[in-house]
Amino acid sequence: MRFKTCARTCLAALLLAGSGFTAAAEMPSQEEMWEIIQKQQREIEALKAGQEANTEKVEATADAIESVDAGEQGSHSTSRVASWAENTQIGGYGELHYNNLDSKKEIDFHRFVLFFGHQFTDRLRMFSELELEHAESGDGKNGDVELEQAYVEYDITQNQHAKAGLFLLPVGILNETHEPPTFYGVERNPIEKNIIPTTWWAGGVALNGEITPGWSYDFAVHEGLDTSAGNNYAVRNGRQKTSEADANDLASTARIKWTGVAGVELAASVQYQADVTQGNDPDAGHAWLYEAHADIERGAFGLRALYAMWDLDGSGPKSVGADEQEGFYIEPSYKFSLFEQNFGVFARYNQWDNTAGSNGSDSEKKQYNAGMNYWPHPDVVLKADVQQQDNEGTSKNDNGYNLGIGYQF
Repeated sequence: MRFKTCARTCLAALLLAGSGFTAAAEMPSQEEMWEIIQKQQREIEALKAGQEANTEKVEATADAIESVDAGEQGSHSTSRVASWAENTQIGGYGELHYNNLDSKKEIDFHRFVLFFGHQFTDRLRMFSELELEHAESGDGKNGDVELEQAYVEYDITQNQHAKAGLFLLPVGILNETHEPPTFYGVERNPIEKNIIPTTWWAGGVALNGEITPGWSYDFAVHEGLDTSAGNNYAVRNGRQKTSEADANDLASTARIKWTGVAGVELAASVQYQADVTQGNDPDAGHAWLYEAHADIERGAFGLRALYAMWDLDGSGPKSVGADEQEGFYIEPSYKFSLFEQNFGVFARYNQWDNTAGSNGSDSEKKQYNAGMNYWPHPDVVLKADVQQQDNEGTSKNDNGYNLGIGYQF
């Protein structure tokens, strides 16, 4: 009995000893324990980072859900602002002149102009042009603030359009396109200035469109001139500029234009007005304007030529020779590159007379211009030209030179 008890005790001791030996043999070293601890620490940090990210996502989702109703109005407002910006265009041009002539020696920021346009739909749009002349305006100042365009245009079809408001009349070369980089010479030519007269805008309605490929038309009914015997019926002084314009006698203008060859524009315009004095002068009679021009640019060579004439019926204009007012110019030009810069040279002969009618007075004016344009950028130009006049009936010939800089955007 004691033997069995002793055997059991020994066996238990042996088992305990074997178990302790095995545990001791499987115990990791200090280095292994350190690696295990570092691994566990990395796993803990990864779990914590994941928990934080999930928490942020939950909070962001909650914020978005809470702001859905409140944000609907703001979303619509932002969308409208984005749409307005996408469909609105801003542009403009400006020009500074230095004139060293017999009549004056001056520096003048002649024009500062801003364009604003907006596309309401694919077929409906508006366009406007605001101009400050001679850098300042107001009582006793040299300049004016003028609204030169402000009209709404609608596409009747893809090739036929209608507009209403204040717009530039479809006459001549410069009246509709007169940004400084687009023409030669510091000053606009005297024919389009004194005979047409550029820049000429009016309030009314107009149609324009394509007749057939290469052929287009314009037709407008608008305010007429309001000139008088006091200024020898000069057409330039008769522009009303849609400022409480007298509309007793409206005018109508039509143009036909051919652009069937690239770089070539041939056009003719006609205007009729029953009374250029708006009924204030019974001796004035009706008035017709006839204009034709060619604007050609083929490679480096260019040519502009224009003729314009007013025929004023009535004893009043006839008595001062203003029953005929006419002029023409011809302007060849050549563009070239020098040191990778763009230049152009031109010469222009101008002849005009605002009292060329039947009174037989010597009033014809002739002016010769020659000069150069330099474009450091297609939308920026530096200009220089000389002018020489030969005017009949006067010794006042305005000779000298002009310098200018202009831009458009």
